[in-house]
Amino acid sequence: MKTIAKIKSGFPTKFGIPRQSNLISELQSQIIFEPEFRSADAIRGLEGFSHLWLIWEFDRSKESSSLTVRPPRLGGNKRLGVFATRSPFRPNPIGLSCVKIEKIEQDEKLGSVIFVSGADLADGTPILDIKPYLPNVDCVPDAVGGFADEVKDYHLNVEIPKEIREKQDEKFLNVLVQILSQDPRPSYQNDSDRVYGFPYDGREIKFKVKDNTLYVTEITKI
Repeated sequence: MKTIAKIKSGFPTKFGIPRQSNLISELQSQIIFEPEFRSADAIRGLEGFSHLWLIWEFDRSKESSSLTVRPPRLGGNKRLGVFATRSPFRPNPIGLSCVKIEKIEQDEKLGSVIFVSGADLADGTPILDIKPYLPNVDCVPDAVGGFADEVKDYHLNVEIPKEIREKQDEKFLNVLVQILSQDPRPSYQNDSDRVYGFPYDGREIKFKVKDNTLYVTEITKI
């Protein structure tokens, strides 16, 4: 396998990234091709599609031979088969994400650049392949989501003090609230006194969680 492209996103680390693609449609990313794939010929016809499948590498997860994992949405205290989950800890570290194509531009140095929304990848993640999303075969309206259906509506309430809000632009805050409402904490941590932090979009976000509410305590530029 060879890397054909890398993602450019606002997440320099794994912490804070949505656990699935398309949970936050406003998240913007760019697909930057490796030099040998920067010809416009490689994506000829792609402009007619609205969405893409990204096949990528969990390059920041440790290799695992375990046949069971602890899904975060189940509190981290219940084990399920690795092939019944989308855990990054897999025999082969391959990820699959569906993203929306916002636009395609030709850059003088980078060649074809695909602007996408809804990606759940850390900045610099290697992409192994892209394939167009085909709604007539990829969409199954009556599909069943197993245990994931039980927790699909889980979210935290997010509170950001006025003095912090006033220093940030509204577009950034709207996306941040959606990120935080997904509960970025590790599933096994539930300490109401602990201050968590992660970098996003050139800022360091710090917060606490008590009961079902997340309280932002600080937002600083990196």
